[in-house]
Amino acid sequence: MTFFGLFNAPPNMDILIINGPNLNLLGRREPGIYGNRSFEDFFPELEEAFPKLKLAHFQSNHEGALLDKLHEIGFSHHGIVLNAGGYTHTSVALADAVAAIATPVVEVHLSNLAAREDFRQKSLLGRHCAGCISGFGLESYRLAVQWFVNQQPKRVGFRV
Repeated sequence: MTFFGLFNAPPNMDILIINGPNLNLLGRREPGIYGNRSFEDFFPELEEAFPKLKLAHFQSNHEGALLDKLHEIGFSHHGIVLNAGGYTHTSVALADAVAAIATPVVEVHLSNLAAREDFRQKSLLGRHCAGCISGFGLESYRLAVQWFVNQQPKRVGFRV
């Protein structure tokens, strides 16, 4: 057990991790870029590191399902950690949804986008997010959750 997320965590803080297209293939997909562990294998470590939080995760390869999930929880949760995968660089609709909701969003990427192809270096979502964490593999999720613990944003009305 690690003490990383144990201090200052308010009880019952709801944080949802949303993963976009192809992230269901983590552990098998291009391990040289994305590592060799699945998100499902990693998620219990997050729960152990942040036992006071109500963590959940959702993954879809479909843009509409991601939009629906953002709309569903975007006014009721304390935080959203969003790895939109390839939609980061292409989806005006997801950017608009992040801008429209009250719940703060932290954008996450496993790889360092600045070191990737030119088209991956532009995020349509970033301007609407509280911040972006990129390049630390699965640990990027832990860093994002830790930010919510440190900031303790209010459920509604919090804007950075």
